[in-house]
Amino acid sequence: MTRRVVVTGLGMVTPLGHTVEETWANITAGKSGIGPITLFDPTNYLVKIAAEVKNWDATQYMPAKEVRRRDRYQHFCIAAAKEAMQQSGLEVNDGNRRRIGSIIGSSVGGVGSYYEQADLLFETKDPRRITPFGIPMLMANGGSDLVSIEYGVTGPSATPTSACATGADCIGHAFDLIRWGRLDAALAGCGDAPIIPIGIAAFDRVGACSRENDQPERAMRPFDKTRPGLVFSEGAGVIVMEALEFAEARGAIILAELVGFASTSDAFHVTAPQPDGFGASEAISLALDDAQLVPEDIHYINAHGTGTSLNDVMETRAVKRVFGEQAYKVPLSSTKSMTGHGMGATAATEAIFSILAIRDQLVPPTINLHEADPDCDLDYVPNVAREMSVSCVMSNSFGFGGHNVSLIFKAFKS
Repeated sequence: MTRRVVVTGLGMVTPLGHTVEETWANITAGKSGIGPITLFDPTNYLVKIAAEVKNWDATQYMPAKEVRRRDRYQHFCIAAAKEAMQQSGLEVNDGNRRRIGSIIGSSVGGVGSYYEQADLLFETKDPRRITPFGIPMLMANGGSDLVSIEYGVTGPSATPTSACATGADCIGHAFDLIRWGRLDAALAGCGDAPIIPIGIAAFDRVGACSRENDQPERAMRPFDKTRPGLVFSEGAGVIVMEALEFAEARGAIILAELVGFASTSDAFHVTAPQPDGFGASEAISLALDDAQLVPEDIHYINAHGTGTSLNDVMETRAVKRVFGEQAYKVPLSSTKSMTGHGMGATAATEAIFSILAIRDQLVPPTINLHEADPDCDLDYVPNVAREMSVSCVMSNSFGFGGHNVSLIFKAFKS
């Protein structure tokens, strides 16, 4: 027998807000978080736009001394975790701390801090100039460790890393640990801060980035015939998950139930997805099996929807492979059209958007979709959010290396 797993807390930092409610209000209003790059000088770059977290002050979440010792992505992780824990009302004590875990990942770790320290070393040729906190700043597990230390949870602190599917994979692995009885609760999610020169340059070199610098808010157009590519983003998403009996025993308010999770690999190419979407469709199908659901039970799909030439067609094919004719009846949308693509962190924030769609009976839109690619012929909820009955949502996340993850959330019923 496995245990039921519920969600009791949500937290996020995104280019559209520093909290869940601020971000969600902008998402449902169809606003874009994309603008000119300010985190570095992009003068010599073909890509001059990104979806940055704006007006960020990490000292609101940790002491200034600690801010200097941590990477930007770790700041985002702790902020999102604090919001999620506050909403959940979960109190960590000596009686439960060993049964609570921190499964918070990062697809690239502290790459910004690594870049700065390497640049300093190359410029000065003096290794004594490097910060002694360089290793904790660059570790991909730094966000998870920071959250574990912050709350004193001594269960597993782990960082599964699966490129742009990382956030969903972390939630899925925490789900398994709880339902199989290894944990009673966990903080799960992901943070990323990849908007640095090498990140932008490397993705642009593989032809993945939008260069539509003159109209940043229109630069990302998932499923559109004229889509030019993805736009880099940053942020974090963290949820508090608990075994149902653990949550009920303390009188927690339950936001949703996680009922399905699957993770597969394409075993195909280091950057390109399988064109026929077979690996992605396997994750979708296995998640449905895990949840003991059929396609007709899904009311909305939060798509990976990167706005790249390869992903959008592949994802459409994957959904149609599993859902058949039902694929034309279930709405799916890409919130990346507004948040940009925050690598693994976006997989976590999209899981939260899925829960909020259930809460508010409202499906977020895919903005900038005016002429769909002929090979993308499903209902992508173009431009305007849609009020409708939503009690079961699938969130799909895919990543370089052929990672495919599907999560399914349901409205909670006792």
